[in-house]
Amino acid sequence: MIDPSAMSVKSIYPFSRATVSLLQFNLLLALWMSTLVNIQFYKTLNALSSLHGLAGGVFIGATVLLVFAYYLLLLQLLSWRFSAKVVGSILLVLSAFSSYFVSQLGVDINQGQIINVMQTDVHEMLDLISWQAIQWALWSLILPCAVLGWLRIKPQPLKSLLLHKLLTSVVALVIMLGVAFAYYSQFAPIFREHRHLKDKLTPNNVISSLMSYGKRSIHFKAKPLVRYGTDARMQPPTLQAAHLAQPPIRVMVLVIGETGRAESFSLNGYGKNTNPELAKLDIVNFSQAASCGTETAVSVPCMFSGMPRQQYDADLAEHREGLLDIAQRAGYQVTWIDNNSGCKRTCDRVNLYPIPAAIKQKWCTEKDCFDDILLDSLDDYLKKLALQPKPQNQLIVLHQMGSHGPAYYKRYPARFNQFQPTCDTNAIQNCSHASLINSYDNTILYTDYILASIIKRLQQQPALQTGMWYVSDHGESTGEHGLYLHGTPYVIAPSQQTHIPMLMWFSQQWQQQAPKLLPCLKAQQTRPRSQDNLFPSLLSILAIKSQVINPQLDMLSLCHA
Repeated sequence: MIDPSAMSVKSIYPFSRATVSLLQFNLLLALWMSTLVNIQFYKTLNALSSLHGLAGGVFIGATVLLVFAYYLLLLQLLSWRFSAKVVGSILLVLSAFSSYFVSQLGVDINQGQIINVMQTDVHEMLDLISWQAIQWALWSLILPCAVLGWLRIKPQPLKSLLLHKLLTSVVALVIMLGVAFAYYSQFAPIFREHRHLKDKLTPNNVISSLMSYGKRSIHFKAKPLVRYGTDARMQPPTLQAAHLAQPPIRVMVLVIGETGRAESFSLNGYGKNTNPELAKLDIVNFSQAASCGTETAVSVPCMFSGMPRQQYDADLAEHREGLLDIAQRAGYQVTWIDNNSGCKRTCDRVNLYPIPAAIKQKWCTEKDCFDDILLDSLDDYLKKLALQPKPQNQLIVLHQMGSHGPAYYKRYPARFNQFQPTCDTNAIQNCSHASLINSYDNTILYTDYILASIIKRLQQQPALQTGMWYVSDHGESTGEHGLYLHGTPYVIAPSQQTHIPMLMWFSQQWQQQAPKLLPCLKAQQTRPRSQDNLFPSLLSILAIKSQVINPQLDMLSLCHA
């Protein structure tokens, strides 16, 4: 009898195809997933183990056997002849992409990374594709898939199949329990102290993270919006402004940076002059600021939520009003201008500025836009504001592209390519550390120009009371400790990912109306501050009162105390 499946692939596999049982198929797949694609997992485990030499080698070998038995058990329970190749193909795809990020970039795959993927755009995803990634895919995906297609799974009587599955599952379970018992003294402290280690085990890391994300998404959908800060109101004018017939309109520009790290700012003592423009201005620079998370999907919602990092509840933040809602309720016109992949739902209920086509054409390529687009958009917005007969106080949020990796070389115009040589590829792990740092430093140099240009534009608005607050969402690793990009679990994240730049500037008009503001903030420049301070401090700076303002995190209250 002719096998139709054999005929359908004859042109692809002109040579004889191997016929295997379902058990043999699952054995091969489990062997692949437990060995080559998880080399980085075993390297990390070996570095954390107290065993060395031959004993250490035996320990790693036993761990490989445990992982092999674990994957075989799952395959025997979930994979059947009619679904084996579909399941196998999905696992190979997940393994290939996960192993690339874990092995080549030092990125742990967890729920936060899945959220980042779900909330990013196509252009950012394309920046991750490099020749190195393609080469990785050739051996870790295309070749295994070709072998998978070459194998033919033979039919098997149901009784025999079930018996094989039962026996194999029992053996796999016994192996797992035996290895876990034998090396419990090693596994227990390692995984207790380094919970992130499971985020390196491919493809288990992707599957478990996807399941967690799915549960999270279902959990969020049914929840109604929780109103917050409903008592928010604007404070009466200060004594300095009370005598004016028309107190000046207040315009605060909040700049949310992307992937900027404090240690690369010369304002904070970095050796290269990455802040030549800001250094000329009278700014308040907080040199010891920390982020709420190590990824945009956590940090941005957290800083706007009103919850400190240690009490941050992503579930609650997803369906509760935040900083922008409260400012809008108090009487501010709140506008979000974006040059990134969105506001992570923090701006869902405020004005979203549509960037004019002419400005996009000036600053955008097919994939990305330089942050100059924010400057022209701010100019356009302020011109329209001047035409309004009764303008409101303004809170304008500018969301940068900033230093978004791994394609740092794409983030700045040619005139900012000052530090040489540079890493002009998104396969950053192949660049020398010096060239990679140069490319990243050029993005900081460009951010310096953007921030200084915003301040200069605000200085040119004498009829307005203007200010700017800049804070990056998180930092970035550029090869330090073998890590690249960001997203490392906060508890073990290096300072490059959590120590962020944060600075402020206020016009003379603002300082005249609040003469104690600048001295108060400057007294705190070297003290530990964080994104936790943004919510209460910005509301206080905007002269908004509400019971939801935590005085212990409000920098103005801290000054008075």
